[in-house]
Amino acid sequence: MPLGEVTILLADDEPLVRSGLRAILESEDDLVVVGEAADGAEVPSAVGRLRPDLVLMDVRMPRIDGIEATRRLLAGVGPHPKVLVVTTFENDEYVYEALRAGASGFVLKRAPAEEIVQTIRTTMTGDALVFPRAIRSLAETYGPPPDNAVARAGLTDREQDVLRLVAAGRSNAEIAAELYLGVETVKTHVAAILAKLGARDRTQAAIAAYESGFVRPERH
Repeated sequence: MPLGEVTILLADDEPLVRSGLRAILESEDDLVVVGEAADGAEVPSAVGRLRPDLVLMDVRMPRIDGIEATRRLLAGVGPHPKVLVVTTFENDEYVYEALRAGASGFVLKRAPAEEIVQTIRTTMTGDALVFPRAIRSLAETYGPPPDNAVARAGLTDREQDVLRLVAAGRSNAEIAAELYLGVETVKTHVAAILAKLGARDRTQAAIAAYESGFVRPERH
């Protein structure tokens, strides 16, 4: 469904990266770059001033990196923008820590322009997990020992079914088809899961599913 205009803050210490991202985004009618930050320390004040819908956050920056900047940005009373981490390497502990800090997903700096744009749109709709296989791999490699968070959340049997499919990267429509439910019913279940887990979005719910041992990453 149409998103309407999405306002974006670019946070990266490399001017060439920021200019490249700006060129990609400004070629799209619905994506508007409202500002830039050259360091993680600049992000909270820039967000407070510009109120973007999304921050494209470089995971490695001087002074304050993308992990700590994400943590500070999402602390306290909202509303908060979504954070999409921009990284050079997919299988990177920094990326996983940024996701644990509250980022909604990540995108590679070398990704094609159309993939960057699609990742932003998927992140903003919140209808499906971004790069579920990569998140599963990161959880397998860098996740802490199981903490039973999902067991403590008191999910119903149906909510558990939905959470397994959310962690697998299924969209609401795909979950509805697989479980023979209406899409609106799935949305209700997802909202209940997020509330019970204290998760901001599907990414945080998937991480909780892996870190609790509720869903186990596949071993390769």
